[in-house]
Parts: sequence; structure tokens; C-alpha cells
Amino acid sequence: MFVTRFAPSPTGRLHKGHAFSALTAWKAARATDGHFVLRIEDIDPTRCRPEFEAAILEDLAWLGLDRDGAVRRQSDHLADYAAVVAGLEARGLLYRCFRTRKDILDAIGDAPHGPAEAARPGPHPPGEEAALLAEGRPFAWRLSLDRAREALGEPAWNALVFVEEGRGPSGEHGLIPARPETAGDVVLARKDAGTAYHVAVTHDDALQGVTHVIRGEDLFEATHVQVLIQALMGWPTPTYRHHRLLVGEDGRRYAKRDRSVTLAELRAAGVKPEALRAELGV
Repeated sequence: MFVTRFAPSPTGRLHKGHAFSALTAWKAARATDGHFVLRIEDIDPTRCRPEFEAAILEDLAWLGLDRDGAVRRQSDHLADYAAVVAGLEARGLLYRCFRTRKDILDAIGDAPHGPAEAARPGPHPPGEEAALLAEGRPFAWRLSLDRAREALGEPAWNALVFVEEGRGPSGEHGLIPARPETAGDVVLARKDAGTAYHVAVTHDDALQGVTHVIRGEDLFEATHVQVLIQALMGWPTPTYRHHRLLVGEDGRRYAKRDRSVTLAELRAAGVKPEALRAELGV
């Protein structure tokens, strides 16, 4: 069965870009008699708010989007994601990283081989790591690409691929070789949440039986890392369908941080959902 999802983070009100993405996924599911599930990705306790989650449900109802099954709220399942991280750590695939974001950015500026090298800082020397642990310094768990490659084996590593039914930002389409090395040694667990986006999203896609991930092309590059995590965990790789991003009159894509016009504001101005769907072409 075709299963897709809409997975917003409750860090603000939904805007036209969110509506376009949700409608695109919903229409794809309904056209195939499939399932459309809603997932609230709220693992960031510093930015996510219950009132924004309630607003998401209100906006989707206004758009006329029904869903299949219960809403999955990621903050209710942090122990599941922590278990994934612990399992990867037990297999020797992760390392502690005490470097701050500033440290990493400074290293990128100083790296002789460019950002790709700096994005793979590697483990701290044992003595240094022990001292930092003794000090109680916070750290993140990073996925070691070198260890992951060794764990999978060269043939399996070279066979990492995903199917793109839409278009990537450079027109990528069809069978795409996964290139997780472009992202470096990504963080899989954060000090404030115990997990990071890549772990939570791949875990939930597998758990919820998602067969098609339909989302904006700004997340295309994240697919490369997610395919690697799926392979390491023995999870299926969905088919991906990245779509264009909506832009405003100024040519900039809609974004919460830019205070784009929200669906609530459109509704208050008397805009009907049918009119918005016609405008968006979905």
C-alpha cells in the first residue's frame, strides 16, 4: 500500500509552502487509495510549542485534509530514538564530539582540503576525551563515515541508492547513488534532546511503513545520509519525491523565520481553502 506523510515541526504557524507540501502528499495518497499520516516532529524542546501543534491541526482541517491513523508525536517516543543511538554506539559506529558549532565553523575556515574535510572532525584522542568527560563537558554523538563504510562493506556501500520520482535542486531524477560523504560525520544525538533529526525521521518512516516520502527539494541532500542510516539499521528505503519550493513575490521561498503570511492570516482575511488550493495548483 502507498503510504506517505506530512511531518511538520511545531515551531511556528503554517504558511503557503507548508500547505503546498501537505496537499501534494495528501493528493498522492488519495489518488492511489493509500494512507496519509501526520507526524509532529517536535524533538527540539527549545523551539517547539504545543500551541503551534494545535494550530497545525486547525490549519490542516481548514484545508480539508483528512488523515489515516493517530497523529504521531515524536516527543512521546524519545526512548525509541535513544535506543537506536545506543545500538549504533554499541556497534562502534559513533564517536563523542565535544566541539561546539563555532569550533566546527572555525575548522571549516582553516581546513586545507575544504569544508568536506572539516565536516569529519573525527574522535578526540583518548586522553583528551577522558579529560573532557571528567570535566562533565557536554558532547554529541557523531556517525563515523569511515566506521559505517567498514561495517557495511565496500560492495554494500557502493550500492547505496534511492529512487527520486520528483526533482532534486539540480534536476536529479530516477535512480540516484547515495553520497553520505557529502554531509560528513553528522550528529545523531544532541545534548538537549538525546536524538537528532536523521535518527527520528528514518526510525518513524520505517515504523509507520512509509513507502513514499514527499517533501520539498530543500531536504534532498538529507536523503543521502538517511539512506545510509536505513542501510545500517536494516530499514527499507522509501521512494522519494521532492517537489519545488514556493516563493513569494520577492523571489524568496516561504519560511517561518521570514514571517511569511500564515494560513491563519489568510483565513482571517476571508480566503477560502478552495481558492488557496486553486492558487497553489494542487
